[in-house]
Amino acid sequence: MIKKLQNSDFQQPYRLRLNTLIRLRWLAIIGQSLTVLVVAYWLNYPLPVSLCFALIACSAWLNLLLTFRFPAAHRLNPLAALGILTFDAIQLAGLLYMTGGLTNPFSLLMTVPVVISATSLPLRMTAWLGLLVMATATALVFFHLPLPWVAGTELPMPFVYVAGMWMAVLSSIAFTAIYAWRVAEEARLLANALAATELVLQREQHLSALDGLAAAAAHELGTPLATITLVAKEMERALGKDPKFHEDVTLLRSQSERCREILKRLTSLSSDSEVHMARLPLTSLVEEVISPHRDFGIAINLDPGERIGPEPVGHRNPGVIYGLGNLVENAIDFATSTITISWRWDDRSVAFEIIDDGPGFPPEIIDRIGEPYMSTRQGAEPGGGLGLGLFIAKTLLERSGATLAFHNANERGKGAVVEVDWPRDVFLKPAAASASMFDRA
Repeated sequence: MIKKLQNSDFQQPYRLRLNTLIRLRWLAIIGQSLTVLVVAYWLNYPLPVSLCFALIACSAWLNLLLTFRFPAAHRLNPLAALGILTFDAIQLAGLLYMTGGLTNPFSLLMTVPVVISATSLPLRMTAWLGLLVMATATALVFFHLPLPWVAGTELPMPFVYVAGMWMAVLSSIAFTAIYAWRVAEEARLLANALAATELVLQREQHLSALDGLAAAAAHELGTPLATITLVAKEMERALGKDPKFHEDVTLLRSQSERCREILKRLTSLSSDSEVHMARLPLTSLVEEVISPHRDFGIAINLDPGERIGPEPVGHRNPGVIYGLGNLVENAIDFATSTITISWRWDDRSVAFEIIDDGPGFPPEIIDRIGEPYMSTRQGAEPGGGLGLGLFIAKTLLERSGATLAFHNANERGKGAVVEVDWPRDVFLKPAAASASMFDRA
C-alpha cells in the first residue's frame, strides 16, 4: 500500500509563518537602531545617521504594514516569503554600504536571510537568494562609504583583509545555507513519514476493532428483528393457507430466521474469537504475515530454525503484523524467484528472518536503510514510491521492542537479509496502549 503513494500525498508545502519574520525583523530593527546610536552618539564616530535611520524606518514600515494587513497566524506562500527576505538582504546591504562595506564587522549578518530561506523555502529559491547576497557582498568590496572612525582620521584596511572578509562571508553563506537546508529537509521528510506511519497504524487498529463493532451492531438489531420474526409467525398462523399471502408471509418468516442466524454469528464473533484474536502463537503470526503474499509468482519457502522450549504466544499487535508484512512484501518485490522465511525461539529471544534471492542492498547505503524517502535496492523503478515501506516497518517493529538488522547474504543464490529479534519477555508482553506516533517521536 505504501509504495503506491506519491510525493504529493505527504509532501507538505513550504509555508513560512508571517509572525516569525515579523518578530525577527523587529529584533533586527532594535539591534540596528542601538548600533547606530552607540556608534554615532556614544563613540562619536561620523556616521550618516539620517540615511541609516531612513533604511531602518523602511523595515519598521514594512513590519507595520504586514502586521495590520495579515493575521498573526498567516502563512506566506514561498514567493512572498522570498520577496520579504530579499528586501531584508537589500536593506542590510544598504546599511553596510553606508558604514564601511565588508570592513564592517557586522557584515557576517548577511548570512541571516539566506539561512532563514534555507530552513523554510524550496532549494531553488534559496539558491537564488544566496547568489543575490553573494553578488551584493562582492559589490560591497569595491563600493562603500568609509568605515566610521575617529573624526578627522581614517582606518585604512589592507585589501588582503577585505578579501579575507569577502571569502569569510561567501563561505559562511554557502556552508550555513547548505547545512540548514539539509537539516530542515530531513526534518520535513521525517515528519511526513511519521504521519504516514500514524495513518497506517490507525487503519490497522480500526480493522482490528471491526469484530467488536459488528457484535455491537448485532446486539442492537437483535430486538427489532425478534419482533419482526414474532409478527411474521403470528401472521402465518392467522392467514393459514391463504393463497394470496401465504407465500409472501412464509418468505418473510424464513428470511427473518436467516437474519437471526447471521446476527447470532456476528454476536459470537468477538467472544468466540477473543482469545484467538488477543493471543497469537509465533507460527500463527508467521502464517498471518505471509498469507496475503502467496500468489505473486514468487515462491515462499518456510524454514523453521532452532526452537527451544515452549512456543512463544504473544499478544496480537497490528503494528507487528503490518511491519513484518511490509518486509515480506519488499522482499517479494526484489526477489528473482524465491524468498525464504525462517523463525526461531529460545528462552531468551524470538527471531524472524527474511531472505530473498534478489540483488541485495547496495553497499553504499546499507548503513542508512530504514531512513524515510530513500530507495534501498538497485534496479528500483524511478518514481515508484516514497521509500516509506521499510521506514514504516522499522518504526512499527522497533516500537514493539524489536531490533532490526539489514545485510546481504554471503551465500550464492541469496540476496538481502532482514532479521527481526525480540527479547522473549518483550514479545510475550501485551501491546502497549495505543499512543500517537508523534508522542514517541
